[in-house]
Amino acid sequence: MAFGKRPAGQVNQAPVNNTPGLAHMPTPEPQARPHNPAPEARQAVPADISASAKADISGAQTASASALIAAMSKPEQYVEPVKSHSDEYYRTKETIYNTLLDTIDLGQLAQVDAVEARQEIREIITEIITIKNVVMSLTEQEIILEDICNDVLGFGPLEPLLARDDIADIMVNGANTTYIEVDGKIQRTNIRFRDNAELMNICQRIVSQVGRRVDESSPVCDARLMDGSRVNVIAPPLAIDGPTLTIRKFKKDKLRLDDLVKFGSISPAGSRLLSILGHSRCNILISGGTGSGKTTLLNCLTAFIDPSERVITCEDSAELQLQQPHVVRLETRPPNIEGSGEVTMRDLVKNCLRMRPERIIVGEVRGPEAFDLLQAMNTGHDGSMGTLHANSPREALSRVESMITMGGFSLPQRTIREMIVGSIDVIVQASRLRDGSRRIINITEVMGLEGDTIILQDIVTYEVKGEDADGKLIGEHRGTGIGRPRFWERARYFNLEAALGQALDELEGHV
Repeated sequence: MAFGKRPAGQVNQAPVNNTPGLAHMPTPEPQARPHNPAPEARQAVPADISASAKADISGAQTASASALIAAMSKPEQYVEPVKSHSDEYYRTKETIYNTLLDTIDLGQLAQVDAVEARQEIREIITEIITIKNVVMSLTEQEIILEDICNDVLGFGPLEPLLARDDIADIMVNGANTTYIEVDGKIQRTNIRFRDNAELMNICQRIVSQVGRRVDESSPVCDARLMDGSRVNVIAPPLAIDGPTLTIRKFKKDKLRLDDLVKFGSISPAGSRLLSILGHSRCNILISGGTGSGKTTLLNCLTAFIDPSERVITCEDSAELQLQQPHVVRLETRPPNIEGSGEVTMRDLVKNCLRMRPERIIVGEVRGPEAFDLLQAMNTGHDGSMGTLHANSPREALSRVESMITMGGFSLPQRTIREMIVGSIDVIVQASRLRDGSRRIINITEVMGLEGDTIILQDIVTYEVKGEDADGKLIGEHRGTGIGRPRFWERARYFNLEAALGQALDELEGHV
Protein backbone atom coordinates (compact mmCIF):
# COMPACT_ATOMS: atom_id res chain seq x y z
CA MET A 1 0.00 0.00 0.00
CA ALA A 2 1.60 3.31 -1.08
CA PHE A 3 1.31 6.42 1.05
CA GLY A 4 3.38 8.76 -1.16
CA LYS A 5 2.17 12.13 -2.39
CA ARG A 6 0.15 12.14 -5.60
CA PRO A 7 -1.09 14.97 -7.85
CA ALA A 8 -4.40 16.41 -6.75
CA GLY A 9 -7.39 14.60 -8.10
CA GLN A 10 -5.54 11.37 -8.80
CA VAL A 11 -7.22 8.39 -7.15
CA ASN A 12 -5.34 5.33 -5.98
CA GLN A 13 -6.99 2.42 -7.81
CA ALA A 14 -5.06 -0.32 -5.97
CA PRO A 15 -7.38 -2.60 -3.99
CA VAL A 16 -7.24 -1.95 -0.24
CA ASN A 17 -8.55 -4.24 2.48
CA ASN A 18 -11.45 -2.49 4.23
CA THR A 19 -10.57 -3.92 7.65
CA PRO A 20 -7.92 -1.67 9.26
CA GLY A 21 -4.70 -3.47 10.03
CA LEU A 22 -5.90 -6.84 8.77
CA ALA A 23 -4.84 -6.90 5.11
CA HIS A 24 -3.51 -10.33 4.18
CA MET A 25 -0.58 -11.15 1.95
CA PRO A 26 -0.96 -13.87 -0.69
CA THR A 27 -0.12 -17.31 0.59
CA PRO A 28 3.14 -18.63 -0.93
CA GLU A 29 2.96 -21.69 -3.14
CA PRO A 30 3.61 -24.85 -1.11
CA GLN A 31 6.89 -26.52 -1.90
CA ALA A 32 7.12 -30.25 -2.42
CA ARG A 33 8.90 -32.02 0.40
CA PRO A 34 11.75 -34.33 -0.66
CA HIS A 35 10.76 -37.97 -0.53
CA ASN A 36 12.61 -40.05 2.05
CA PRO A 37 11.56 -43.69 1.70
CA ALA A 38 11.88 -46.06 4.60
CA PRO A 39 14.95 -48.34 4.50
CA GLU A 40 12.86 -51.40 3.69
CA ALA A 41 11.10 -49.56 0.86
CA ARG A 42 14.31 -48.43 -0.90
CA GLN A 43 15.12 -50.31 -4.08
CA ALA A 44 17.84 -52.90 -3.49
CA VAL A 45 20.89 -52.89 -5.79
CA PRO A 46 21.11 -56.20 -7.72
CA ALA A 47 24.33 -58.11 -7.12
CA ASP A 48 24.97 -58.93 -10.80
CA ILE A 49 25.25 -55.39 -12.19
CA SER A 50 28.56 -53.75 -13.02
CA ALA A 51 30.67 -51.89 -10.46
CA SER A 52 30.23 -48.59 -12.33
CA ALA A 53 26.43 -48.96 -12.28
CA LYS A 54 26.56 -49.70 -8.56
CA ALA A 55 28.62 -46.58 -8.07
CA ASP A 56 26.09 -44.48 -10.04
CA ILE A 57 23.16 -45.79 -7.97
CA SER A 58 25.05 -45.32 -4.71
CA GLY A 59 25.98 -41.77 -5.73
CA ALA A 60 22.38 -40.95 -6.61
CA GLN A 61 21.15 -42.23 -3.22
CA THR A 62 23.87 -40.26 -1.43
CA ALA A 63 22.94 -37.09 -3.33
CA SER A 64 19.26 -37.62 -2.48
CA ALA A 65 20.07 -38.09 1.22
CA SER A 66 22.30 -34.99 1.19
CA ALA A 67 19.51 -32.94 -0.39
CA LEU A 68 17.07 -34.14 2.28
CA ILE A 69 19.47 -33.26 5.10
CA ALA A 70 20.09 -29.83 3.58
CA ALA A 71 16.34 -29.20 3.28
CA MET A 72 15.77 -30.22 6.89
CA SER A 73 18.67 -28.15 8.22
CA LYS A 74 17.41 -24.96 6.57
CA PRO A 75 13.60 -25.05 6.80
CA GLU A 76 11.72 -22.15 5.30
CA GLN A 77 9.79 -20.34 8.00
CA TYR A 78 6.27 -19.37 6.96
CA VAL A 79 5.25 -15.92 8.14
CA GLU A 80 1.57 -15.46 9.02
CA PRO A 81 0.44 -12.17 7.41
CA VAL A 82 -1.46 -10.04 9.89
CA LYS A 83 -0.67 -6.59 8.54
CA SER A 84 0.55 -5.96 4.99
CA HIS A 85 2.07 -2.49 5.09
CA SER A 86 4.95 -1.13 3.05
CA ASP A 87 8.04 0.56 4.46
CA GLU A 88 6.66 3.83 3.10
CA TYR A 89 3.54 3.34 5.25
CA TYR A 90 5.64 3.00 8.39
CA ARG A 91 7.70 6.11 7.50
CA THR A 92 4.53 8.14 6.93
CA LYS A 93 2.98 6.86 10.14
CA GLU A 94 6.13 7.71 12.14
CA THR A 95 6.13 11.26 10.79
CA ILE A 96 2.47 11.78 11.72
CA TYR A 97 2.96 10.11 15.10
CA ASN A 98 5.94 12.29 16.05
CA THR A 99 4.05 15.44 15.03
CA LEU A 100 1.10 14.29 17.14
CA LEU A 101 3.32 13.85 20.21
CA ASP A 102 4.59 17.42 19.75
CA THR A 103 0.99 18.66 19.56
CA ILE A 104 -0.80 16.99 22.48
CA ASP A 105 -0.16 16.66 26.21
CA LEU A 106 -0.25 12.95 27.03
CA GLY A 107 -0.61 13.71 30.75
CA GLN A 108 -3.85 15.61 30.25
CA LEU A 109 -5.03 13.10 27.66
CA ALA A 110 -4.78 10.32 30.26
CA GLN A 111 -7.36 12.12 32.39
CA VAL A 112 -9.93 12.23 29.59
CA ASP A 113 -12.49 9.51 28.88
CA ALA A 114 -11.11 6.92 26.43
CA VAL A 115 -13.81 7.50 23.80
CA GLU A 116 -13.40 11.26 23.96
CA ALA A 117 -9.60 10.97 23.85
CA ARG A 118 -9.75 8.74 20.78
CA GLN A 119 -12.04 11.18 18.99
CA GLU A 120 -9.76 14.11 19.81
CA ILE A 121 -6.70 12.26 18.55
CA ARG A 122 -8.46 11.39 15.29
CA GLU A 123 -9.33 15.05 14.71
CA ILE A 124 -5.74 16.16 15.34
CA ILE A 125 -4.32 13.46 13.04
CA THR A 126 -6.73 14.53 10.27
CA GLU A 127 -5.45 18.12 10.60
CA ILE A 128 -1.84 16.93 10.50
CA ILE A 129 -2.48 14.94 7.31
CA THR A 130 -4.02 18.03 5.72
CA ILE A 131 -1.23 20.40 6.82
CA LYS A 132 1.53 18.05 5.67
CA ASN A 133 -0.29 17.46 2.39
CA VAL A 134 -0.11 13.67 2.69
CA VAL A 135 -2.30 12.39 -0.12
CA MET A 136 -4.11 9.11 0.56
CA SER A 137 -7.47 7.50 0.03
CA LEU A 138 -10.17 7.55 2.71
CA THR A 139 -9.54 3.87 3.40
CA GLU A 140 -5.80 4.44 3.85
CA GLN A 141 -6.50 7.40 6.11
CA GLU A 142 -8.86 5.33 8.26
CA ILE A 143 -6.21 2.61 8.65
CA ILE A 144 -3.53 5.05 9.75
CA LEU A 145 -5.97 6.83 12.11
CA GLU A 146 -6.84 3.55 13.82
CA ASP A 147 -3.21 2.45 14.05
CA ILE A 148 -2.01 5.66 15.66
CA CYS A 149 -4.95 5.72 18.10
CA ASN A 150 -4.00 2.18 19.13
CA ASP A 151 -0.38 3.29 19.57
CA VAL A 152 -1.34 6.19 21.86
CA LEU A 153 -4.25 4.69 23.81
CA GLY A 154 -4.14 0.92 23.26
CA PHE A 155 -1.55 -1.76 22.68
CA GLY A 156 -0.37 -0.66 19.25
CA PRO A 157 0.48 -3.43 16.76
CA LEU A 158 -0.75 -6.05 19.25
CA GLU A 159 -4.38 -4.96 18.86
CA PRO A 160 -5.24 -7.20 15.87
CA LEU A 161 -3.67 -10.19 17.65
CA LEU A 162 -5.52 -9.52 20.90
CA ALA A 163 -8.79 -9.27 18.95
CA ARG A 164 -8.42 -12.80 17.53
CA ASP A 165 -9.93 -15.52 19.70
CA ASP A 166 -8.07 -18.36 17.94
CA ILE A 167 -4.66 -17.26 19.28
CA ALA A 168 -3.51 -18.92 22.51
CA ASP A 169 -0.14 -17.18 22.98
CA ILE A 170 1.54 -14.02 21.69
CA MET A 171 5.35 -13.95 21.91
CA VAL A 172 7.20 -10.72 21.08
CA ASN A 173 11.00 -11.10 20.89
CA GLY A 174 12.06 -7.50 20.34
CA ALA A 175 10.56 -4.89 18.03
CA ASN A 176 10.84 -6.87 14.78
CA THR A 177 9.94 -10.43 15.78
CA THR A 178 6.48 -11.61 16.86
CA TYR A 179 5.22 -15.19 17.09
CA ILE A 180 1.76 -16.56 17.86
CA GLU A 181 0.41 -19.98 18.77
CA VAL A 182 -2.66 -21.19 16.88
CA ASP A 183 -4.07 -24.72 17.27
CA GLY A 184 -1.06 -25.75 19.32
CA LYS A 185 1.44 -24.71 16.62
CA ILE A 186 3.82 -21.74 16.81
CA GLN A 187 4.19 -19.53 13.74
CA ARG A 188 5.83 -16.20 13.02
CA THR A 189 3.81 -13.13 12.01
CA ASN A 190 4.77 -9.97 10.16
CA ILE A 191 3.76 -7.77 13.11
CA ARG A 192 6.49 -5.29 14.02
CA PHE A 193 6.95 -2.23 16.21
CA ARG A 194 8.59 1.08 15.27
CA ASP A 195 11.46 0.37 17.65
CA ASN A 196 12.19 -1.13 21.05
CA ALA A 197 11.15 2.14 22.73
CA GLU A 198 7.59 1.74 21.40
CA LEU A 199 7.50 -1.89 22.54
CA MET A 200 8.74 -0.87 25.99
CA ASN A 201 6.06 1.83 26.25
CA ILE A 202 3.35 -0.72 25.45
CA CYS A 203 4.79 -3.10 28.07
CA GLN A 204 4.68 -0.27 30.62
CA ARG A 205 1.08 0.49 29.69
CA ILE A 206 0.06 -3.15 30.19
CA VAL A 207 1.71 -3.68 33.58
CA SER A 208 0.68 -0.27 34.97
CA GLN A 209 -2.98 -1.30 34.69
CA VAL A 210 -2.49 -3.73 37.59
CA GLY A 211 -0.14 -1.55 39.64
CA ARG A 212 3.11 -3.12 38.42
CA ARG A 213 6.13 -1.55 36.74
CA VAL A 214 8.98 -2.72 34.52
CA ASP A 215 12.25 -0.85 33.92
CA GLU A 216 16.00 -1.34 34.25
CA SER A 217 15.82 -1.51 38.04
CA SER A 218 12.93 -4.02 37.93
CA PRO A 219 13.31 -5.75 34.55
CA VAL A 220 11.08 -8.80 35.19
CA CYS A 221 7.35 -8.45 35.71
CA ASP A 222 4.25 -10.67 35.78
CA ALA A 223 0.94 -8.94 35.12
CA ARG A 224 -2.41 -9.52 33.45
CA LEU A 225 -4.77 -7.86 31.01
CA MET A 226 -8.26 -6.79 31.97
CA ASP A 227 -9.71 -10.02 30.53
CA GLY A 228 -7.44 -12.11 32.76
CA SER A 229 -4.84 -12.95 30.10
CA ARG A 230 -1.44 -13.63 31.66
CA VAL A 231 1.43 -11.28 30.76
CA ASN A 232 5.17 -11.64 31.34
CA VAL A 233 7.68 -8.92 30.49
CA ILE A 234 11.46 -9.12 30.69
CA ALA A 235 13.27 -5.96 29.70
CA PRO A 236 16.87 -5.00 28.87
CA PRO A 237 19.55 -5.44 30.10
CA LEU A 238 18.31 -8.98 30.93
CA ALA A 239 16.68 -9.37 27.49
CA ILE A 240 19.59 -8.80 25.12
CA ASP A 241 17.65 -8.31 21.85
CA GLY A 242 15.08 -5.88 23.23
CA PRO A 243 12.01 -6.17 25.48
CA THR A 244 10.44 -9.65 25.44
CA LEU A 245 6.69 -9.80 25.95
CA THR A 246 4.71 -13.03 26.38
CA ILE A 247 0.90 -13.05 26.60
CA ARG A 248 -1.10 -16.18 27.42
CA LYS A 249 -4.53 -15.23 26.08
CA PHE A 250 -7.84 -16.27 27.56
CA LYS A 251 -10.79 -17.00 25.35
CA LYS A 252 -13.61 -14.48 25.56
CA ASP A 253 -16.09 -17.35 25.94
CA LYS A 254 -15.37 -19.29 29.12
CA LEU A 255 -14.89 -22.98 28.38
CA ARG A 256 -16.89 -25.69 30.11
CA LEU A 257 -16.34 -29.42 30.35
CA ASP A 258 -18.82 -29.90 27.48
CA ASP A 259 -16.48 -27.83 25.31
CA LEU A 260 -13.53 -30.05 26.28
CA VAL A 261 -15.61 -33.05 25.18
CA LYS A 262 -16.22 -31.40 21.78
CA PHE A 263 -12.49 -30.77 21.41
CA GLY A 264 -11.75 -34.40 22.25
CA SER A 265 -9.80 -33.50 25.39
CA ILE A 266 -11.93 -35.92 27.42
CA SER A 267 -14.68 -38.41 26.64
CA PRO A 268 -18.32 -37.80 27.70
CA ALA A 269 -18.06 -40.47 30.42
CA GLY A 270 -14.73 -39.01 31.55
CA SER A 271 -16.29 -35.55 31.83
CA ARG A 272 -19.08 -36.95 34.02
CA LEU A 273 -16.42 -38.56 36.23
CA LEU A 274 -14.68 -35.17 36.59
CA SER A 275 -17.96 -33.46 37.44
CA ILE A 276 -18.62 -36.08 40.15
CA LEU A 277 -15.15 -35.39 41.58
CA GLY A 278 -15.99 -31.69 41.73
CA HIS A 279 -19.43 -32.22 43.29
CA SER A 280 -18.05 -34.73 45.82
CA ARG A 281 -15.51 -32.24 47.20
CA CYS A 282 -12.49 -34.36 46.31
CA ASN A 283 -9.10 -32.70 46.72
CA ILE A 284 -7.75 -32.47 43.16
CA LEU A 285 -4.27 -31.73 41.86
CA ILE A 286 -4.04 -30.86 38.16
CA SER A 287 -0.66 -31.69 36.67
CA GLY A 288 0.78 -30.95 33.25
CA GLY A 289 3.46 -29.28 31.19
CA THR A 290 3.56 -25.70 29.93
CA GLY A 291 0.60 -24.93 27.69
CA SER A 292 -1.14 -28.24 28.40
CA GLY A 293 -4.39 -26.55 29.55
CA LYS A 294 -4.05 -26.83 33.33
CA THR A 295 -5.65 -23.45 34.12
CA THR A 296 -8.45 -24.05 31.60
CA LEU A 297 -9.19 -27.43 33.19
CA LEU A 298 -9.13 -25.89 36.67
CA ASN A 299 -11.65 -23.28 35.52
CA CYS A 300 -13.89 -26.06 34.19
CA LEU A 301 -13.73 -28.06 37.42
CA THR A 302 -14.60 -25.06 39.58
CA ALA A 303 -17.93 -24.84 37.73
CA PHE A 304 -19.15 -27.76 39.89
CA ILE A 305 -18.60 -25.97 43.19
CA ASP A 306 -21.87 -25.37 45.00
CA PRO A 307 -22.92 -21.69 44.79
CA SER A 308 -23.43 -21.58 48.57
CA GLU A 309 -19.74 -22.35 49.29
CA ARG A 310 -17.17 -19.68 50.16
CA VAL A 311 -14.23 -20.04 47.77
CA ILE A 312 -10.87 -18.26 48.08
CA THR A 313 -8.41 -18.21 45.17
CA CYS A 314 -4.67 -17.50 45.48
CA GLU A 315 -2.71 -16.65 42.33
CA ASP A 316 0.45 -14.90 41.17
CA SER A 317 -1.60 -13.08 38.54
CA ALA A 318 -5.38 -13.39 38.75
CA GLU A 319 -6.49 -15.66 35.88
CA LEU A 320 -9.24 -17.88 37.27
CA GLN A 321 -12.78 -16.98 36.24
CA LEU A 322 -15.04 -18.57 38.84
CA GLN A 323 -18.78 -18.13 38.34
CA GLN A 324 -19.86 -18.67 41.95
CA PRO A 325 -21.27 -15.64 43.82
CA HIS A 326 -19.14 -16.06 46.97
CA VAL A 327 -15.54 -15.85 45.71
CA VAL A 328 -12.61 -13.97 47.25
CA ARG A 329 -9.70 -13.45 44.84
CA LEU A 330 -6.18 -12.91 46.22
CA GLU A 331 -3.04 -12.03 44.28
CA THR A 332 0.62 -11.99 45.28
CA ARG A 333 2.68 -8.79 45.25
CA PRO A 334 6.34 -8.43 44.23
CA PRO A 335 8.80 -6.39 46.33
CA ASN A 336 9.04 -2.66 45.74
CA ILE A 337 12.16 -0.84 44.54
CA GLU A 338 13.60 -0.94 48.08
CA GLY A 339 13.11 -4.72 48.18
CA SER A 340 10.33 -4.71 50.78
CA GLY A 341 6.57 -5.18 50.74
CA GLU A 342 6.57 -8.59 49.03
CA VAL A 343 3.56 -10.84 49.62
CA THR A 344 4.29 -14.43 48.63
CA MET A 345 1.94 -17.25 47.69
CA ARG A 346 2.63 -18.91 51.01
CA ASP A 347 1.55 -15.72 52.82
CA LEU A 348 -1.76 -15.82 50.93
CA VAL A 349 -2.42 -19.52 51.55
CA LYS A 350 -1.64 -19.17 55.27
CA ASN A 351 -3.94 -16.16 55.50
CA CYS A 352 -6.70 -18.10 53.73
CA LEU A 353 -7.03 -20.34 56.77
CA ARG A 354 -8.12 -17.31 58.81
CA MET A 355 -10.79 -16.28 56.30
CA ARG A 356 -13.28 -19.09 56.92
CA PRO A 357 -12.83 -20.75 53.50
CA GLU A 358 -14.73 -23.84 52.42
CA ARG A 359 -12.52 -24.40 49.38
CA ILE A 360 -9.07 -23.02 48.60
CA ILE A 361 -8.00 -22.81 44.95
CA VAL A 362 -4.29 -22.21 44.25
CA GLY A 363 -3.62 -21.11 40.68
CA GLU A 364 -0.18 -22.72 40.57
CA VAL A 365 1.78 -24.49 43.30
CA ARG A 366 5.49 -23.87 42.79
CA GLY A 367 7.05 -23.46 46.25
CA PRO A 368 6.70 -24.00 49.98
CA GLU A 369 3.01 -23.05 49.82
CA ALA A 370 2.53 -26.74 48.91
CA PHE A 371 2.90 -27.55 52.62
CA ASP A 372 0.17 -25.09 53.63
CA LEU A 373 -2.16 -26.27 50.85
CA LEU A 374 -1.79 -29.90 51.98
CA GLN A 375 -2.51 -28.84 55.55
CA ALA A 376 -5.66 -27.04 54.39
CA MET A 377 -6.81 -30.08 52.40
CA ASN A 378 -6.28 -32.27 55.46
CA THR A 379 -8.00 -30.02 58.02
CA GLY A 380 -11.57 -29.68 56.80
CA HIS A 381 -11.19 -27.74 53.54
CA ASP A 382 -12.35 -30.58 51.30
CA GLY A 383 -12.66 -29.87 47.61
CA SER A 384 -9.55 -27.69 47.41
CA MET A 385 -7.68 -27.67 44.09
CA GLY A 386 -4.38 -26.54 42.60
CA THR A 387 -2.14 -26.95 39.56
CA LEU A 388 1.56 -27.69 39.17
CA HIS A 389 4.07 -28.48 36.44
CA ALA A 390 4.83 -32.20 36.08
CA ASN A 391 4.84 -34.79 33.31
CA SER A 392 3.05 -37.63 35.13
CA PRO A 393 0.98 -38.22 38.28
CA ARG A 394 3.94 -39.93 39.96
CA GLU A 395 6.21 -37.01 39.13
CA ALA A 396 3.58 -34.57 40.43
CA LEU A 397 3.73 -36.13 43.89
CA SER A 398 7.53 -36.12 43.78
CA ARG A 399 7.43 -32.41 42.97
CA VAL A 400 5.11 -31.72 45.90
CA GLU A 401 7.52 -33.57 48.16
CA SER A 402 10.48 -31.61 46.74
CA MET A 403 8.74 -28.26 47.18
CA ILE A 404 7.98 -29.03 50.82
CA THR A 405 11.60 -30.07 51.42
CA MET A 406 12.98 -26.94 49.69
CA GLY A 407 10.77 -24.82 51.93
CA GLY A 408 13.03 -25.67 54.85
CA PHE A 409 10.69 -28.08 56.63
CA SER A 410 12.79 -30.63 58.51
CA LEU A 411 10.24 -33.42 58.32
CA PRO A 412 10.98 -37.11 57.76
CA GLN A 413 10.26 -38.32 54.24
CA ARG A 414 7.60 -40.75 55.45
CA THR A 415 5.78 -37.97 57.34
CA ILE A 416 5.64 -35.84 54.19
CA ARG A 417 4.32 -38.77 52.15
CA GLU A 418 1.71 -39.57 54.78
CA MET A 419 0.58 -35.94 54.55
CA ILE A 420 0.36 -36.20 50.74
CA VAL A 421 -1.65 -39.43 50.88
CA GLY A 422 -4.01 -38.01 53.50
CA SER A 423 -4.59 -34.80 51.55
CA ILE A 424 -4.73 -35.44 47.79
CA ASP A 425 -7.52 -37.66 46.45
CA VAL A 426 -7.09 -37.44 42.68
CA ILE A 427 -4.46 -36.26 40.20
CA VAL A 428 -5.67 -35.16 36.74
CA GLN A 429 -2.83 -35.21 34.20
CA ALA A 430 -3.11 -32.91 31.17
CA SER A 431 -0.77 -32.98 28.20
CA ARG A 432 -0.20 -31.27 24.88
CA LEU A 433 0.47 -33.93 22.27
CA ARG A 434 2.84 -33.64 19.32
CA ASP A 435 0.04 -32.61 16.94
CA GLY A 436 -0.72 -29.59 19.16
CA SER A 437 -3.91 -31.02 20.67
CA ARG A 438 -4.49 -30.95 24.42
CA ARG A 439 -5.74 -34.08 26.12
CA ILE A 440 -6.45 -35.31 29.63
CA ILE A 441 -4.28 -38.43 29.58
CA ASN A 442 -4.72 -39.69 33.15
CA ILE A 443 -7.22 -39.51 35.97
CA THR A 444 -5.32 -41.14 38.82
CA GLU A 445 -6.37 -41.91 42.38
CA VAL A 446 -3.99 -41.69 45.35
CA MET A 447 -4.60 -44.97 47.17
CA GLY A 448 -2.31 -44.94 50.19
CA LEU A 449 1.18 -45.68 51.46
CA GLU A 450 2.81 -49.09 51.27
CA GLY A 451 6.12 -48.98 53.10
CA ASP A 452 7.67 -45.73 51.86
CA THR A 453 5.98 -45.87 48.43
CA ILE A 454 2.83 -43.96 47.51
CA ILE A 455 0.41 -46.27 45.70
CA LEU A 456 -1.35 -44.74 42.68
CA GLN A 457 -4.21 -46.23 40.69
CA ASP A 458 -5.19 -45.09 37.18
CA ILE A 459 -8.94 -44.81 36.71
CA VAL A 460 -8.87 -43.37 33.18
CA THR A 461 -6.05 -43.36 30.62
CA TYR A 462 -5.76 -41.99 27.08
CA GLU A 463 -4.53 -44.44 24.45
CA VAL A 464 -3.14 -43.18 21.13
CA LYS A 465 -4.27 -45.44 18.28
CA GLY A 466 -2.56 -43.74 15.34
CA GLU A 467 -2.93 -40.62 13.23
CA ASP A 468 -5.04 -39.49 10.31
CA ALA A 469 -3.97 -38.16 6.91
CA ASP A 470 -3.59 -34.64 8.31
CA GLY A 471 -1.20 -35.76 11.04
CA LYS A 472 -3.78 -35.48 13.83
CA LEU A 473 -3.48 -38.14 16.51
CA ILE A 474 -6.38 -40.56 16.96
CA GLY A 475 -7.03 -42.07 20.37
CA GLU A 476 -9.62 -42.79 23.03
CA HIS A 477 -10.13 -42.55 26.77
CA ARG A 478 -10.47 -45.93 28.42
CA GLY A 479 -11.29 -47.05 31.92
CA THR A 480 -8.82 -49.37 33.63
CA GLY A 481 -11.44 -51.71 35.09
CA ILE A 482 -11.60 -50.20 38.58
CA GLY A 483 -15.06 -51.15 39.82
CA ARG A 484 -15.07 -49.15 43.05
CA PRO A 485 -12.48 -46.39 43.49
CA ARG A 486 -11.39 -45.11 46.87
CA PHE A 487 -13.62 -42.02 46.66
CA TRP A 488 -16.74 -44.18 46.17
CA GLU A 489 -17.90 -43.57 49.75
CA ARG A 490 -17.47 -39.83 49.28
CA ALA A 491 -19.63 -40.00 46.14
CA ARG A 492 -22.23 -42.00 48.10
CA TYR A 493 -22.27 -39.29 50.79
CA PHE A 494 -23.36 -36.85 48.09
CA ASN A 495 -25.83 -39.34 46.50
CA LEU A 496 -23.69 -39.68 43.38
CA GLU A 497 -22.67 -43.36 43.56
CA ALA A 498 -25.15 -44.39 40.82
CA ALA A 499 -23.83 -41.73 38.44
CA LEU A 500 -20.24 -42.72 39.31
CA GLY A 501 -20.94 -46.39 38.62
CA GLN A 502 -22.53 -45.60 35.26
CA ALA A 503 -19.60 -43.36 34.23
CA LEU A 504 -17.09 -46.10 35.13
CA ASP A 505 -19.10 -48.71 33.20
CA GLU A 506 -19.15 -46.49 30.11
CA LEU A 507 -15.41 -45.91 30.34
CA GLU A 508 -14.84 -49.67 30.46
CA GLY A 509 -17.13 -50.24 27.46
CA HIS A 510 -19.83 -52.08 29.41
CA VAL A 511 -22.58 -49.68 28.33
